[in-house]
Amino acid sequence: MMTEQTFIKGKDRDLETSIATMQAKLKAFGFDVEEASWLNPVSHVYSVHIRDKTCPLMFTNGKGSSAKACLASALGEYFERLSCNYFFADFYLGEQHSQAPFVHYPNERWFVSNDGEMPEGLLDEGLWDHFDPERALTAEKLFDTNSGAGERGICAVPYVRQRDYETLYFPVNIIGNIYVSNGMSAGNTQNEARVQGLSEVFERYVKNHIIAEGICLPEVPQYVIDRFPKIKAALEELEGHGYHLKVADASLGGQFPVMNVTLINPKDGSVFASFGAHPSFEVALERTVTELLQGRGLDQLDVFHPPTFDMEEVASPQNLEMHFIDSSGYVSYDFFRDAPDYEFYDWDHDAPTRDEFTYLTDIIHEMGFDIYIADYEHLDVYACRILVPGMSDIYPVDELLWENNNEGALFREDLLSLKFRTKEQWRELLVALEDGGYNDHTPVAQFIGLAPDPGTLWSTIRLGEIKLMLCLALEDEQALEWVDWCLSLGQGDEAQLRFYRCLKALLDIKWDDEREYKDYQQYLALMYGEQNVQDGIAIVDAKTVFHQLHTPGLSLHGFERHNALLAGYEKLQKAKKAYWDKKD
Repeated sequence: MMTEQTFIKGKDRDLETSIATMQAKLKAFGFDVEEASWLNPVSHVYSVHIRDKTCPLMFTNGKGSSAKACLASALGEYFERLSCNYFFADFYLGEQHSQAPFVHYPNERWFVSNDGEMPEGLLDEGLWDHFDPERALTAEKLFDTNSGAGERGICAVPYVRQRDYETLYFPVNIIGNIYVSNGMSAGNTQNEARVQGLSEVFERYVKNHIIAEGICLPEVPQYVIDRFPKIKAALEELEGHGYHLKVADASLGGQFPVMNVTLINPKDGSVFASFGAHPSFEVALERTVTELLQGRGLDQLDVFHPPTFDMEEVASPQNLEMHFIDSSGYVSYDFFRDAPDYEFYDWDHDAPTRDEFTYLTDIIHEMGFDIYIADYEHLDVYACRILVPGMSDIYPVDELLWENNNEGALFREDLLSLKFRTKEQWRELLVALEDGGYNDHTPVAQFIGLAPDPGTLWSTIRLGEIKLMLCLALEDEQALEWVDWCLSLGQGDEAQLRFYRCLKALLDIKWDDEREYKDYQQYLALMYGEQNVQDGIAIVDAKTVFHQLHTPGLSLHGFERHNALLAGYEKLQKAKKAYWDKKD
């Protein structure tokens, strides 16, 4: 019996085989992945959200011009994020994994500094010139946030430079802080995945350049769009819903394999610029259109900004970061000038994936950048992570010094063990948080790498609220300032705000020698509830400390969502060990 086989450009196997193979392998490794939601807002534009049934934090989104292409995209992304540990990049991996023979990969190396100097064997001089031009970084800054607070040193993983095939060790910390998910890919073959990874690098690099410079792109002539009937139908259907579209060549005169489609919403004048890249013109344009609507229905396109002439705002790292996250940043009015900065270039480099990889590599090398690749095959699907320092960076390198994602790890054990600490330790923690200069609005769970359970205090509490709790436990008058801060925050539900108002009243009474609680309890109970008043008095008198905050220490006992994440990581670690044992 013949089975259907659907081949699309850019893929080295038919979609049916790709989907069946990836689904079977996920199941074999113990991952139970479900299709949680589908969208098909216009013809030939599909997106799907898939997730692990036991841990919804492990999810990906796929897009494509058909349901099968879309599902293959989501599954491929799932493998790339499993293989590259990306699902776990922001989280503490727990005591068991942190103390295991390997934390990230069996081929990792740990570098220890005895004198505070950067250990030998990490990166090379040219890479340090990029990541630390002033040589201001110390070894203590580069421990990974996942394994502890730097007790084991700097964890680094090997990458192969494509220009000369030399292996260099990159600190996990630098990869997580600067590159996040950029350049990760999985595919049916090595070349297919690498082409996809490099295409993503081009897309984001060129997109940032165009947006930051306010470059006006040439529109794609109608006769070119007519070559691709499915893409044309999707665009016409979208316009039929009342939107205007600018379909543009983002190759900058044929230099780069990048396309752009910008949606203009006449209801409010807002615009949304989508970009896509691939050596094939058709694939790049299709990806741009499907990216435009990935995860969005037609009723979810009213959340973007009108353009602006403020180029400082447009070019700011914060705005470009928003374009990386969900494309919701600002674009310049100059992007919409009548006269484009480049003429339309009818480019196309469609070829076998091996040749496409060579084509993309050559462009990057000619630009003066180097490509570093780590290959991962422990899940029996080829995946890679590609770094192109200076080109694929998502965040500026000075964040390693000033906003390193590992700073919260220094406070992790103290914050998870608050109820078991002494007053002296509470005071030291309060001083350290103040001296660190951290943003008081930072969610504490995010700060320490915790996946909090919904509906718990850990899911909402911010550093400023922790400071309030510390002052209350210490019976420090600064608690009055911090309760005012919590009220000014205006976040949380009405019940939380009512509790803070009650605390404020009780603190005012506590620090006034002429007032006593008993004289006000009856009416405070009418205003804020009897339970809030009783709890509040115990809190302001430090008889109850860290009210409703679960603090089991580094055991993480009772954090269901985080432990579900760690259970997923355990499956990965077993697969890595088995693969590397067999390889060795």
